Amino acid sequence: MDVVFESENILYVRPSFDLIPDYLEMVNDIDHVARFIGERREPYTEEEERSYMQGKLDQHAAMFSMLERDTRQFIGNLEFMNFKDDEAEWGIVMTHKMQDKGYGAEALQRSVEYGFSELGLRRIYLVVYADNLRAIHVYEKCGFIEYDRNDVDVFMEIVNKSGEPASGSV
Repeated sequence: MDVVFESENILYVRPSFDLIPDYLEMVNDIDHVARFIGERREPYTEEEERSYMQGKLDQHAAMFSMLERDTRQFIGNLEFMNFKDDEAEWGIVMTHKMQDKGYGAEALQRSVEYGFSELGLRRIYLVVYADNLRAIHVYEKCGFIEYDRNDVDVFMEIVNKSGEPASGSV
């Protein structure tokens, strides 16, 4: 697999049809993962996942699969989306077994640097469920600030004011 960028413990590669079994295991984990990525409750099929991934590839989406550097074990996916001018939304989904190991913070920090330096973004924003306190803590630790909220969601952003890659406290 083609490595696009990397960090200390993670390789960021283009999505691959070879990883579809890993993607399906992750997005169909109703108890630990799926509840954070949407309302759908029926399992995704291999055909649906192939179609979704082909669409992302056809769009040249800024989507990356994360692999543990040493073992090449699948960690999850992250994506920059909804591009407008020099802004984009950022999202991440990780397998349950790879959570609570520091990969989320590492991926956030490195992908923000990538977004600023390689994608030319000035502002990166995200939306997180208000009850996902663990994620909100990680986002704040990495330099994101809350700019709005409602009963369901918290809206956060990080702005590259200097033109230099961002650096949070991770």
